[in-house]
Amino acid sequence: MPFVELDTNLQQQEVPQDLAEKLCSATATILGKPRERVNVTVRTGVSMVVGGSSAPCTQLIISSIGVVGTAEQNKEHSAKFFNFLTEQLGLAQDRILLRFVPLEPWQIGKNGTVMTFL
Repeated sequence: MPFVELDTNLQQQEVPQDLAEKLCSATATILGKPRERVNVTVRTGVSMVVGGSSAPCTQLIISSIGVVGTAEQNKEHSAKFFNFLTEQLGLAQDRILLRFVPLEPWQIGKNGTVMTFL
């Protein structure tokens, strides 16, 4: 059950209207998870500084069980997420940061319990 959070200082009108949907599909493909399990949040107009500059930028946090826990996995995922974000947002790669957060099943609550028991 991946959780993807995109924060950007781009204004809402500067990002594709369907960015959340596209990011959901891209995440499912990149991580090899069913689209129905992907959760996406997109926040625009956020006050942000990346690399000491408030020029247009974005940060993407990818949290998931089992697929973001190694450098090898994340190197592969990183290239694909960077391609997606540069294409969709028109930002240079040096204005994009990714953070991978491995999760354990007991850290995600759903249907009144945690994923460990589902």
